[in-house]
Amino acid sequence: MSGLARARGDEAAVALAAPAGAAGARAGTAADEAARSWRAAFVADLAPQDWLIGAYFALLFVGVLFGAGPDRPLAGRVVLVHAAVLAAGLALTRGGILRRGSFANALCYRLTVFSTVLSSYFALRLILPAAAPRVVDATLYAIDLHVFHYEPAVAWDPLATPPVVEWFSFFYFGYFFLLALHVLPFMFLGKNLAILARFSTAIFFTFCCGHLLYIVVPGFGPHEFLAASFTHPLEGGRFWHMVQATVADAGAQKDIFPSLHTAVPSMFTMLAWKHRKEFFWFRISAPLMTFCTSQIIVATMLLRWHYLIDICAGLTLAAIAVRVADWSVVWDDARRARQGLTPAWRSLFRQS
Repeated sequence: MSGLARARGDEAAVALAAPAGAAGARAGTAADEAARSWRAAFVADLAPQDWLIGAYFALLFVGVLFGAGPDRPLAGRVVLVHAAVLAAGLALTRGGILRRGSFANALCYRLTVFSTVLSSYFALRLILPAAAPRVVDATLYAIDLHVFHYEPAVAWDPLATPPVVEWFSFFYFGYFFLLALHVLPFMFLGKNLAILARFSTAIFFTFCCGHLLYIVVPGFGPHEFLAASFTHPLEGGRFWHMVQATVADAGAQKDIFPSLHTAVPSMFTMLAWKHRKEFFWFRISAPLMTFCTSQIIVATMLLRWHYLIDICAGLTLAAIAVRVADWSVVWDDARRARQGLTPAWRSLFRQS
């Protein structure tokens, strides 16, 4: 009888355990389905600029990983920190952890994408030597002489008087104010989401491609490579000293090809002319930006930071960025409409 009782007890235990096991399996299946659903919604909500920035940091890491310069472990960790901040920000926003359409979601997304890309420039001072210890100044100079038969930095040496240096230093340093005046209002105050989408995609494309090309084509510029060719030292006033201090303290040092001092204001200028009928401020800024951009471009060569081929590369990058922004935004808007998704950019303000 005792054996029979034990057998019956075992059968009862199995009978009780079966529903519990089934419930656990169903809970596990539900959790897996929820995770898959979240991942699918997260990936679907990613915009072209999100993939672009992610690819940018991945390629930066690959460049450091296969580089031959100093401080590669530290440079790799810096890139991974930027990538982790990007991933966390996208998970919070595109993943809907912060409610989609909320102020917190829109603000977090802006801070995530803009801060990671722009702050990565300052990390290039460490990343570029680690990923690309070589320099190609001789090749860039040879291209200028072979293709253009002209090197502005050398040809304009007699023009580099203190007043001229100070004039162009004002515009060269003013690049940073132009950048802030375009990025900050669009990021925090912009209500025209169609223009914001094009502007943001263009600026991310310009900076990400420009930074990656620094690794492919590293150099110091005419001020160092052609130092023996100059007979007139660069002397100026307050703005020239500010330029020197900024480059020495915050510059990436080997960031010449393409010239982002050319590409970024040129891209702003192209967008201003292109969308001046849609956005009132562009009607005012387009002529002003055209003048300022022309002075910045001249400054990059007269102050001996860039070769002429760097300028051509910067202008080309700007034109491509504007074109890519138009194409990618149109494509993404159509995709989101088909899939019933909200726009890639959400306003910080309630729409009236």
